[in-house]
Amino acid sequence: MICDIYRSSKRDEMYLYVARPAQQHQEQQHNQACAEDDQPADPFVNVPESMQKAFGRATFVMQLELTEQRKLARVSTMRVLDALQTQGYFVQMPPDGLINPNAVAPEGLRGA
Repeated sequence: MICDIYRSSKRDEMYLYVARPAQQHQEQQHNQACAEDDQPADPFVNVPESMQKAFGRATFVMQLELTEQRKLARVSTMRVLDALQTQGYFVQMPPDGLINPNAVAPEGLRGA
């Protein structure tokens, strides 16, 4: 399955994967070659409006062909494929615990 990946303007490391069926991909290539005036179909048609608002402005990152064999860095490929096939999109949330802005600074080595 081919999908487009977008970065959120509201949260660092939050990404939206949007399904792009092979037929739609071929049609887009044909349309780009035939007419520049036509607007492409809305890629976010399956994404609920509330999710779009929470996501903010979507900036295109890349197009990716997902297969069961392809490995993704922070999420299971099968989980993404399942979401793309059932709802047409997948939201990858930022990883928890990498940076905590409320964390207390370390006091140094204890017991040394």
